[in-house]
Amino acid sequence: MTIALLLALLQAVVTPASIDGLPLGALPQQALPTKGCAAYLFTTGETRVLAAMVTADPGSLRIALDGTIADYPRVDGASGRAATLGFTPDARFAAGDVSATLDMRVEQRATLGQGAAVPTATLRIDRTGRDTIVVPMAGLVGCTN
Repeated sequence: MTIALLLALLQAVVTPASIDGLPLGALPQQALPTKGCAAYLFTTGETRVLAAMVTADPGSLRIALDGTIADYPRVDGASGRAATLGFTPDARFAAGDVSATLDMRVEQRATLGQGAAVPTATLRIDRTGRDTIVVPMAGLVGCTN
């Protein structure tokens, strides 16, 4: 019980509600999907935290904006573009007044058996009537059968 409480407190201290003054916040620990792949993207700026999770199927983006965690469905067809583990080099997500574009490079490596590396990614978030946010990221892809 004491260890669980300490871990919860540590998570609360380590997980900022705002990343470097942006309306984008950190996500808590995220599980692998029951089937398929997910990309776990960390900010690469001054504060390095998990800021986005993207699932390949169904295509969705999970982020925390203004303290609220929400999932945004992929809205582009992505047909005709080469995909690696279900991820295209660029994808659009949207719901309500939020639109996001994710550009990421997925690299399969022999040292990563059920996943891949994401050495570079850029997340652009557009909201009606607000400034555009562009966040550099990097991370890993994890897959389950």
